[in-house]
Order: sequence, then structure tokens, then C-alpha cells
Amino acid sequence: MRMRWFGACFYKAVCSTVLGETHKGFSYHQRKTLVNVKLKWVKDNSLDLVVARERDLKAVCTLVSIIFSASNCFLPIYRLSRHRGQLGLPQDLKLSTFIRRYPTIFSESHVVDGGGTRVPCFSLTPEAIDLHQEGVDALQQCRMDILDRLCKLLMLTMHRMLPLQTIDQLTWDMGLPYDYYVSLIPHHPNLFSLVHLPDDRVGLKLLPWNDHLAVSQLQKDAVLQQTEEAIKNNCLAFPIRFTRGFGLKRKCTAWLEEWQRLPYTSPYVDASHLDPRTDVSEKRIVGVFHELLQLTIHKKTERKNVSNLRKPLSLPQKFTKVFERHPGIFYISMKCDSQTVILREAYDRQQLLQKHPLVNVRERFASMMRIGFLDRSRGLYKKKKDPGQEKDPLRLIYGCQLSGTGFSSEEESHCSLFSEYDSDDPTHDRS
Repeated sequence: MRMRWFGACFYKAVCSTVLGETHKGFSYHQRKTLVNVKLKWVKDNSLDLVVARERDLKAVCTLVSIIFSASNCFLPIYRLSRHRGQLGLPQDLKLSTFIRRYPTIFSESHVVDGGGTRVPCFSLTPEAIDLHQEGVDALQQCRMDILDRLCKLLMLTMHRMLPLQTIDQLTWDMGLPYDYYVSLIPHHPNLFSLVHLPDDRVGLKLLPWNDHLAVSQLQKDAVLQQTEEAIKNNCLAFPIRFTRGFGLKRKCTAWLEEWQRLPYTSPYVDASHLDPRTDVSEKRIVGVFHELLQLTIHKKTERKNVSNLRKPLSLPQKFTKVFERHPGIFYISMKCDSQTVILREAYDRQQLLQKHPLVNVRERFASMMRIGFLDRSRGLYKKKKDPGQEKDPLRLIYGCQLSGTGFSSEEESHCSLFSEYDSDDPTHDRS
């Protein structure tokens, strides 16, 4: 009973901070200046491995979704090439070459176009179909959770609105379906509205504000992890984990302990009164990205995915510097030719502590990919005579496209690739 009473009091205190910051806290904010402390980056092999083992996973799972949604789960290479911008592959890598790396996922056949050229076509293996169907079922069961994540993302912004291109960059990380703007948004007109932005792009706006969702994960966890005094004074501390062997100087330790005792500003409240040159403002920025990473199902995202969020989230210039200043909260992995920001507290070495159902499906896809890649490198998948070349059965489905479009190979189709997913630049329009 005593623990229940404490829990109720703690949660009430947490929720009260969401409804508004006190004037006492405001005056305290303005007196705290930004301390110039630099902490070194130390390599974390365990978290690097988390990123490395998921190389190509996003591209493969996106291709699986595209092929699965096609008629007969079968598509020619030029049709797949139209989605290349969603895959994040190097420009000098042929899409067909990439797909052939994973024979446990994709099956290849050919059809002959009107000019007599063999066109590669790809379908899914039975194992990949079964696993993807499990993912579809998991997504359906978690539909409300996915919707809440999208709502909370929009609630972090000043006007509860983001350009679709910005959301596209976070689609995979948040567990949204690759075609969420078709398969998800239109089914919830009471929640979302598509709006035209001044720069001629299309944005997604959240219609109702939800007070129940406007509580950060740090505030929820405070009931179990923070002291009653910290909650009452709204001085919530972030969980800190350093890489083994990380040597923190005494000066830095003292600064960090004082920084943790500063007032916590919920990422869901207006913070325009904060002076950006203060440590308290920096703690608010850390809180925004702490919450953003909590909204992702892998608790990580590429650094470039948040580069377009400065204005929507009302952040100062060079806001991503907080990742380097707080290596005990965030880890930046340099693996896979990119910078990936990982929330340290979410992992125990290489293991994600709380796994979303979609993560389990993705991990099994990653395992299938590794097996297929290794088997192919050992020569277990030799080229065989293509039986589909003899009677090209896809003529009945794609006959007009194969003979009338002029696309006879992957190289020729590159001129019409959709590239709207490559950038948040206004010049890249969604077709």
C-alpha cells in the first residue's frame, strides 16, 4: 500500500509538470549559463556491432514490402528501380546486384521484352513470404502503438506538423509501413490532415492535441527511477552509461552532476522562454532527442534523419552537438559509412532491452540475409538456365509495359528513378 501511494504521488507530480512550467523554474533557467565542457568520443564495439549487423536490412525489408504488395508478388527490375530512393543504397551499386546478394530472400527469373532483351524479374522465396506475413500481422496488432508514435512525433513540433519528406526519413525507425501515407493516414481523418506548405511541399498535420500522450518516457520512468524530491522539483536526471574504460575527469564529473540537477523541460511544452545560451536549454534539447529516440523501435536513427528538424522542433543552430557533449546518454556509431545516434540506456551491450514485435521480425530477416549471403559466397547458388525465359509468363501481366515502355534493362530505367526520398530539399517533390 505504501509503494502504491508513493507511485500515485510520483505520477501526479510527473503529470503536473506537463501542464506547465513554474515561474520559479523560469527565473532559475535564466541564471544558468552554458558551460564549455567537452567529453571525448570513445569507441563502443558492442553498439557498433548493433549497427553493423543491420547493414542492408532496411533496403531488403522495403523491397520485400514492395514486391509483396505487387500482383503475384513479382516485379521486373525497372519497376523496383522506381523505389530506389527509399532504399538508401550507394549510387554506384546496381539494384539487381544488391538483390542477388540475398538469395534466401529473393528469387530471380527473366522475361523477354519486345526487343528481345532479357529483363530480370524478382519474387520472394516462400520463407520470405511467410516471415513478411508475420510482420504484417504484427503491424496490425501494434496499429494503435504505431499511431501513437506518429502522433507524439508531430506533437514534438511547434505546429504539430511535418513535411512528408521529413517523416519519410524516420519511417523505418518508427516502424511505420513504407507506404504509410496510403495505407495508414487516409484511414484516420479524425487524427491527420494533409496540408500544402508555403514551399509547395505536402505536410502532415495532427488535428487534436492529446494530453495523455504529452508525457515523455523520462517522466513515465521517473515514478520508478527518480527520487520524490527530484520529481517534486522537476529536476529529472537522464540515465547515464559510459563505454567501459571511459575516463571522466573530476571537472567533467562535477559539471555533469550539476547539469543533471537542472530543471527538466518536457519536450511537449513551449520552451520559447528559455535562453539558448544556457545549460537548461541544452538539457531541453537533450530531452527532445531522448524522447525522439524513444519513439523509434530500435532506439536509434541516422544523424542525417534529424538534420531537418531544427525549425519544426524550435532548436538552435548546431543542435546536434548535444550528441557529442553527452556521450553517456547518446552514442554515435561510425559504422556502415554513416553516423548513427543510439540511445545508450536502451541497450545492454548488443541486446535491445525492450523489443517491439516488429524488431523480432526484422532480426529474423537479418538472420536469413546473413545465411543467404554466406551461402552465395561459398558458391551454393550457381546460375541455372532460366525456365522463365522460354515462355515469359509475365506477358499476360506486364506485356504492354515490357514492349511499350522502352525499358529493356536496369541501366535504361535509371533516368526515371523517383528521388523524392533522398532529400528534404523543397526541390524534391513527391510524385
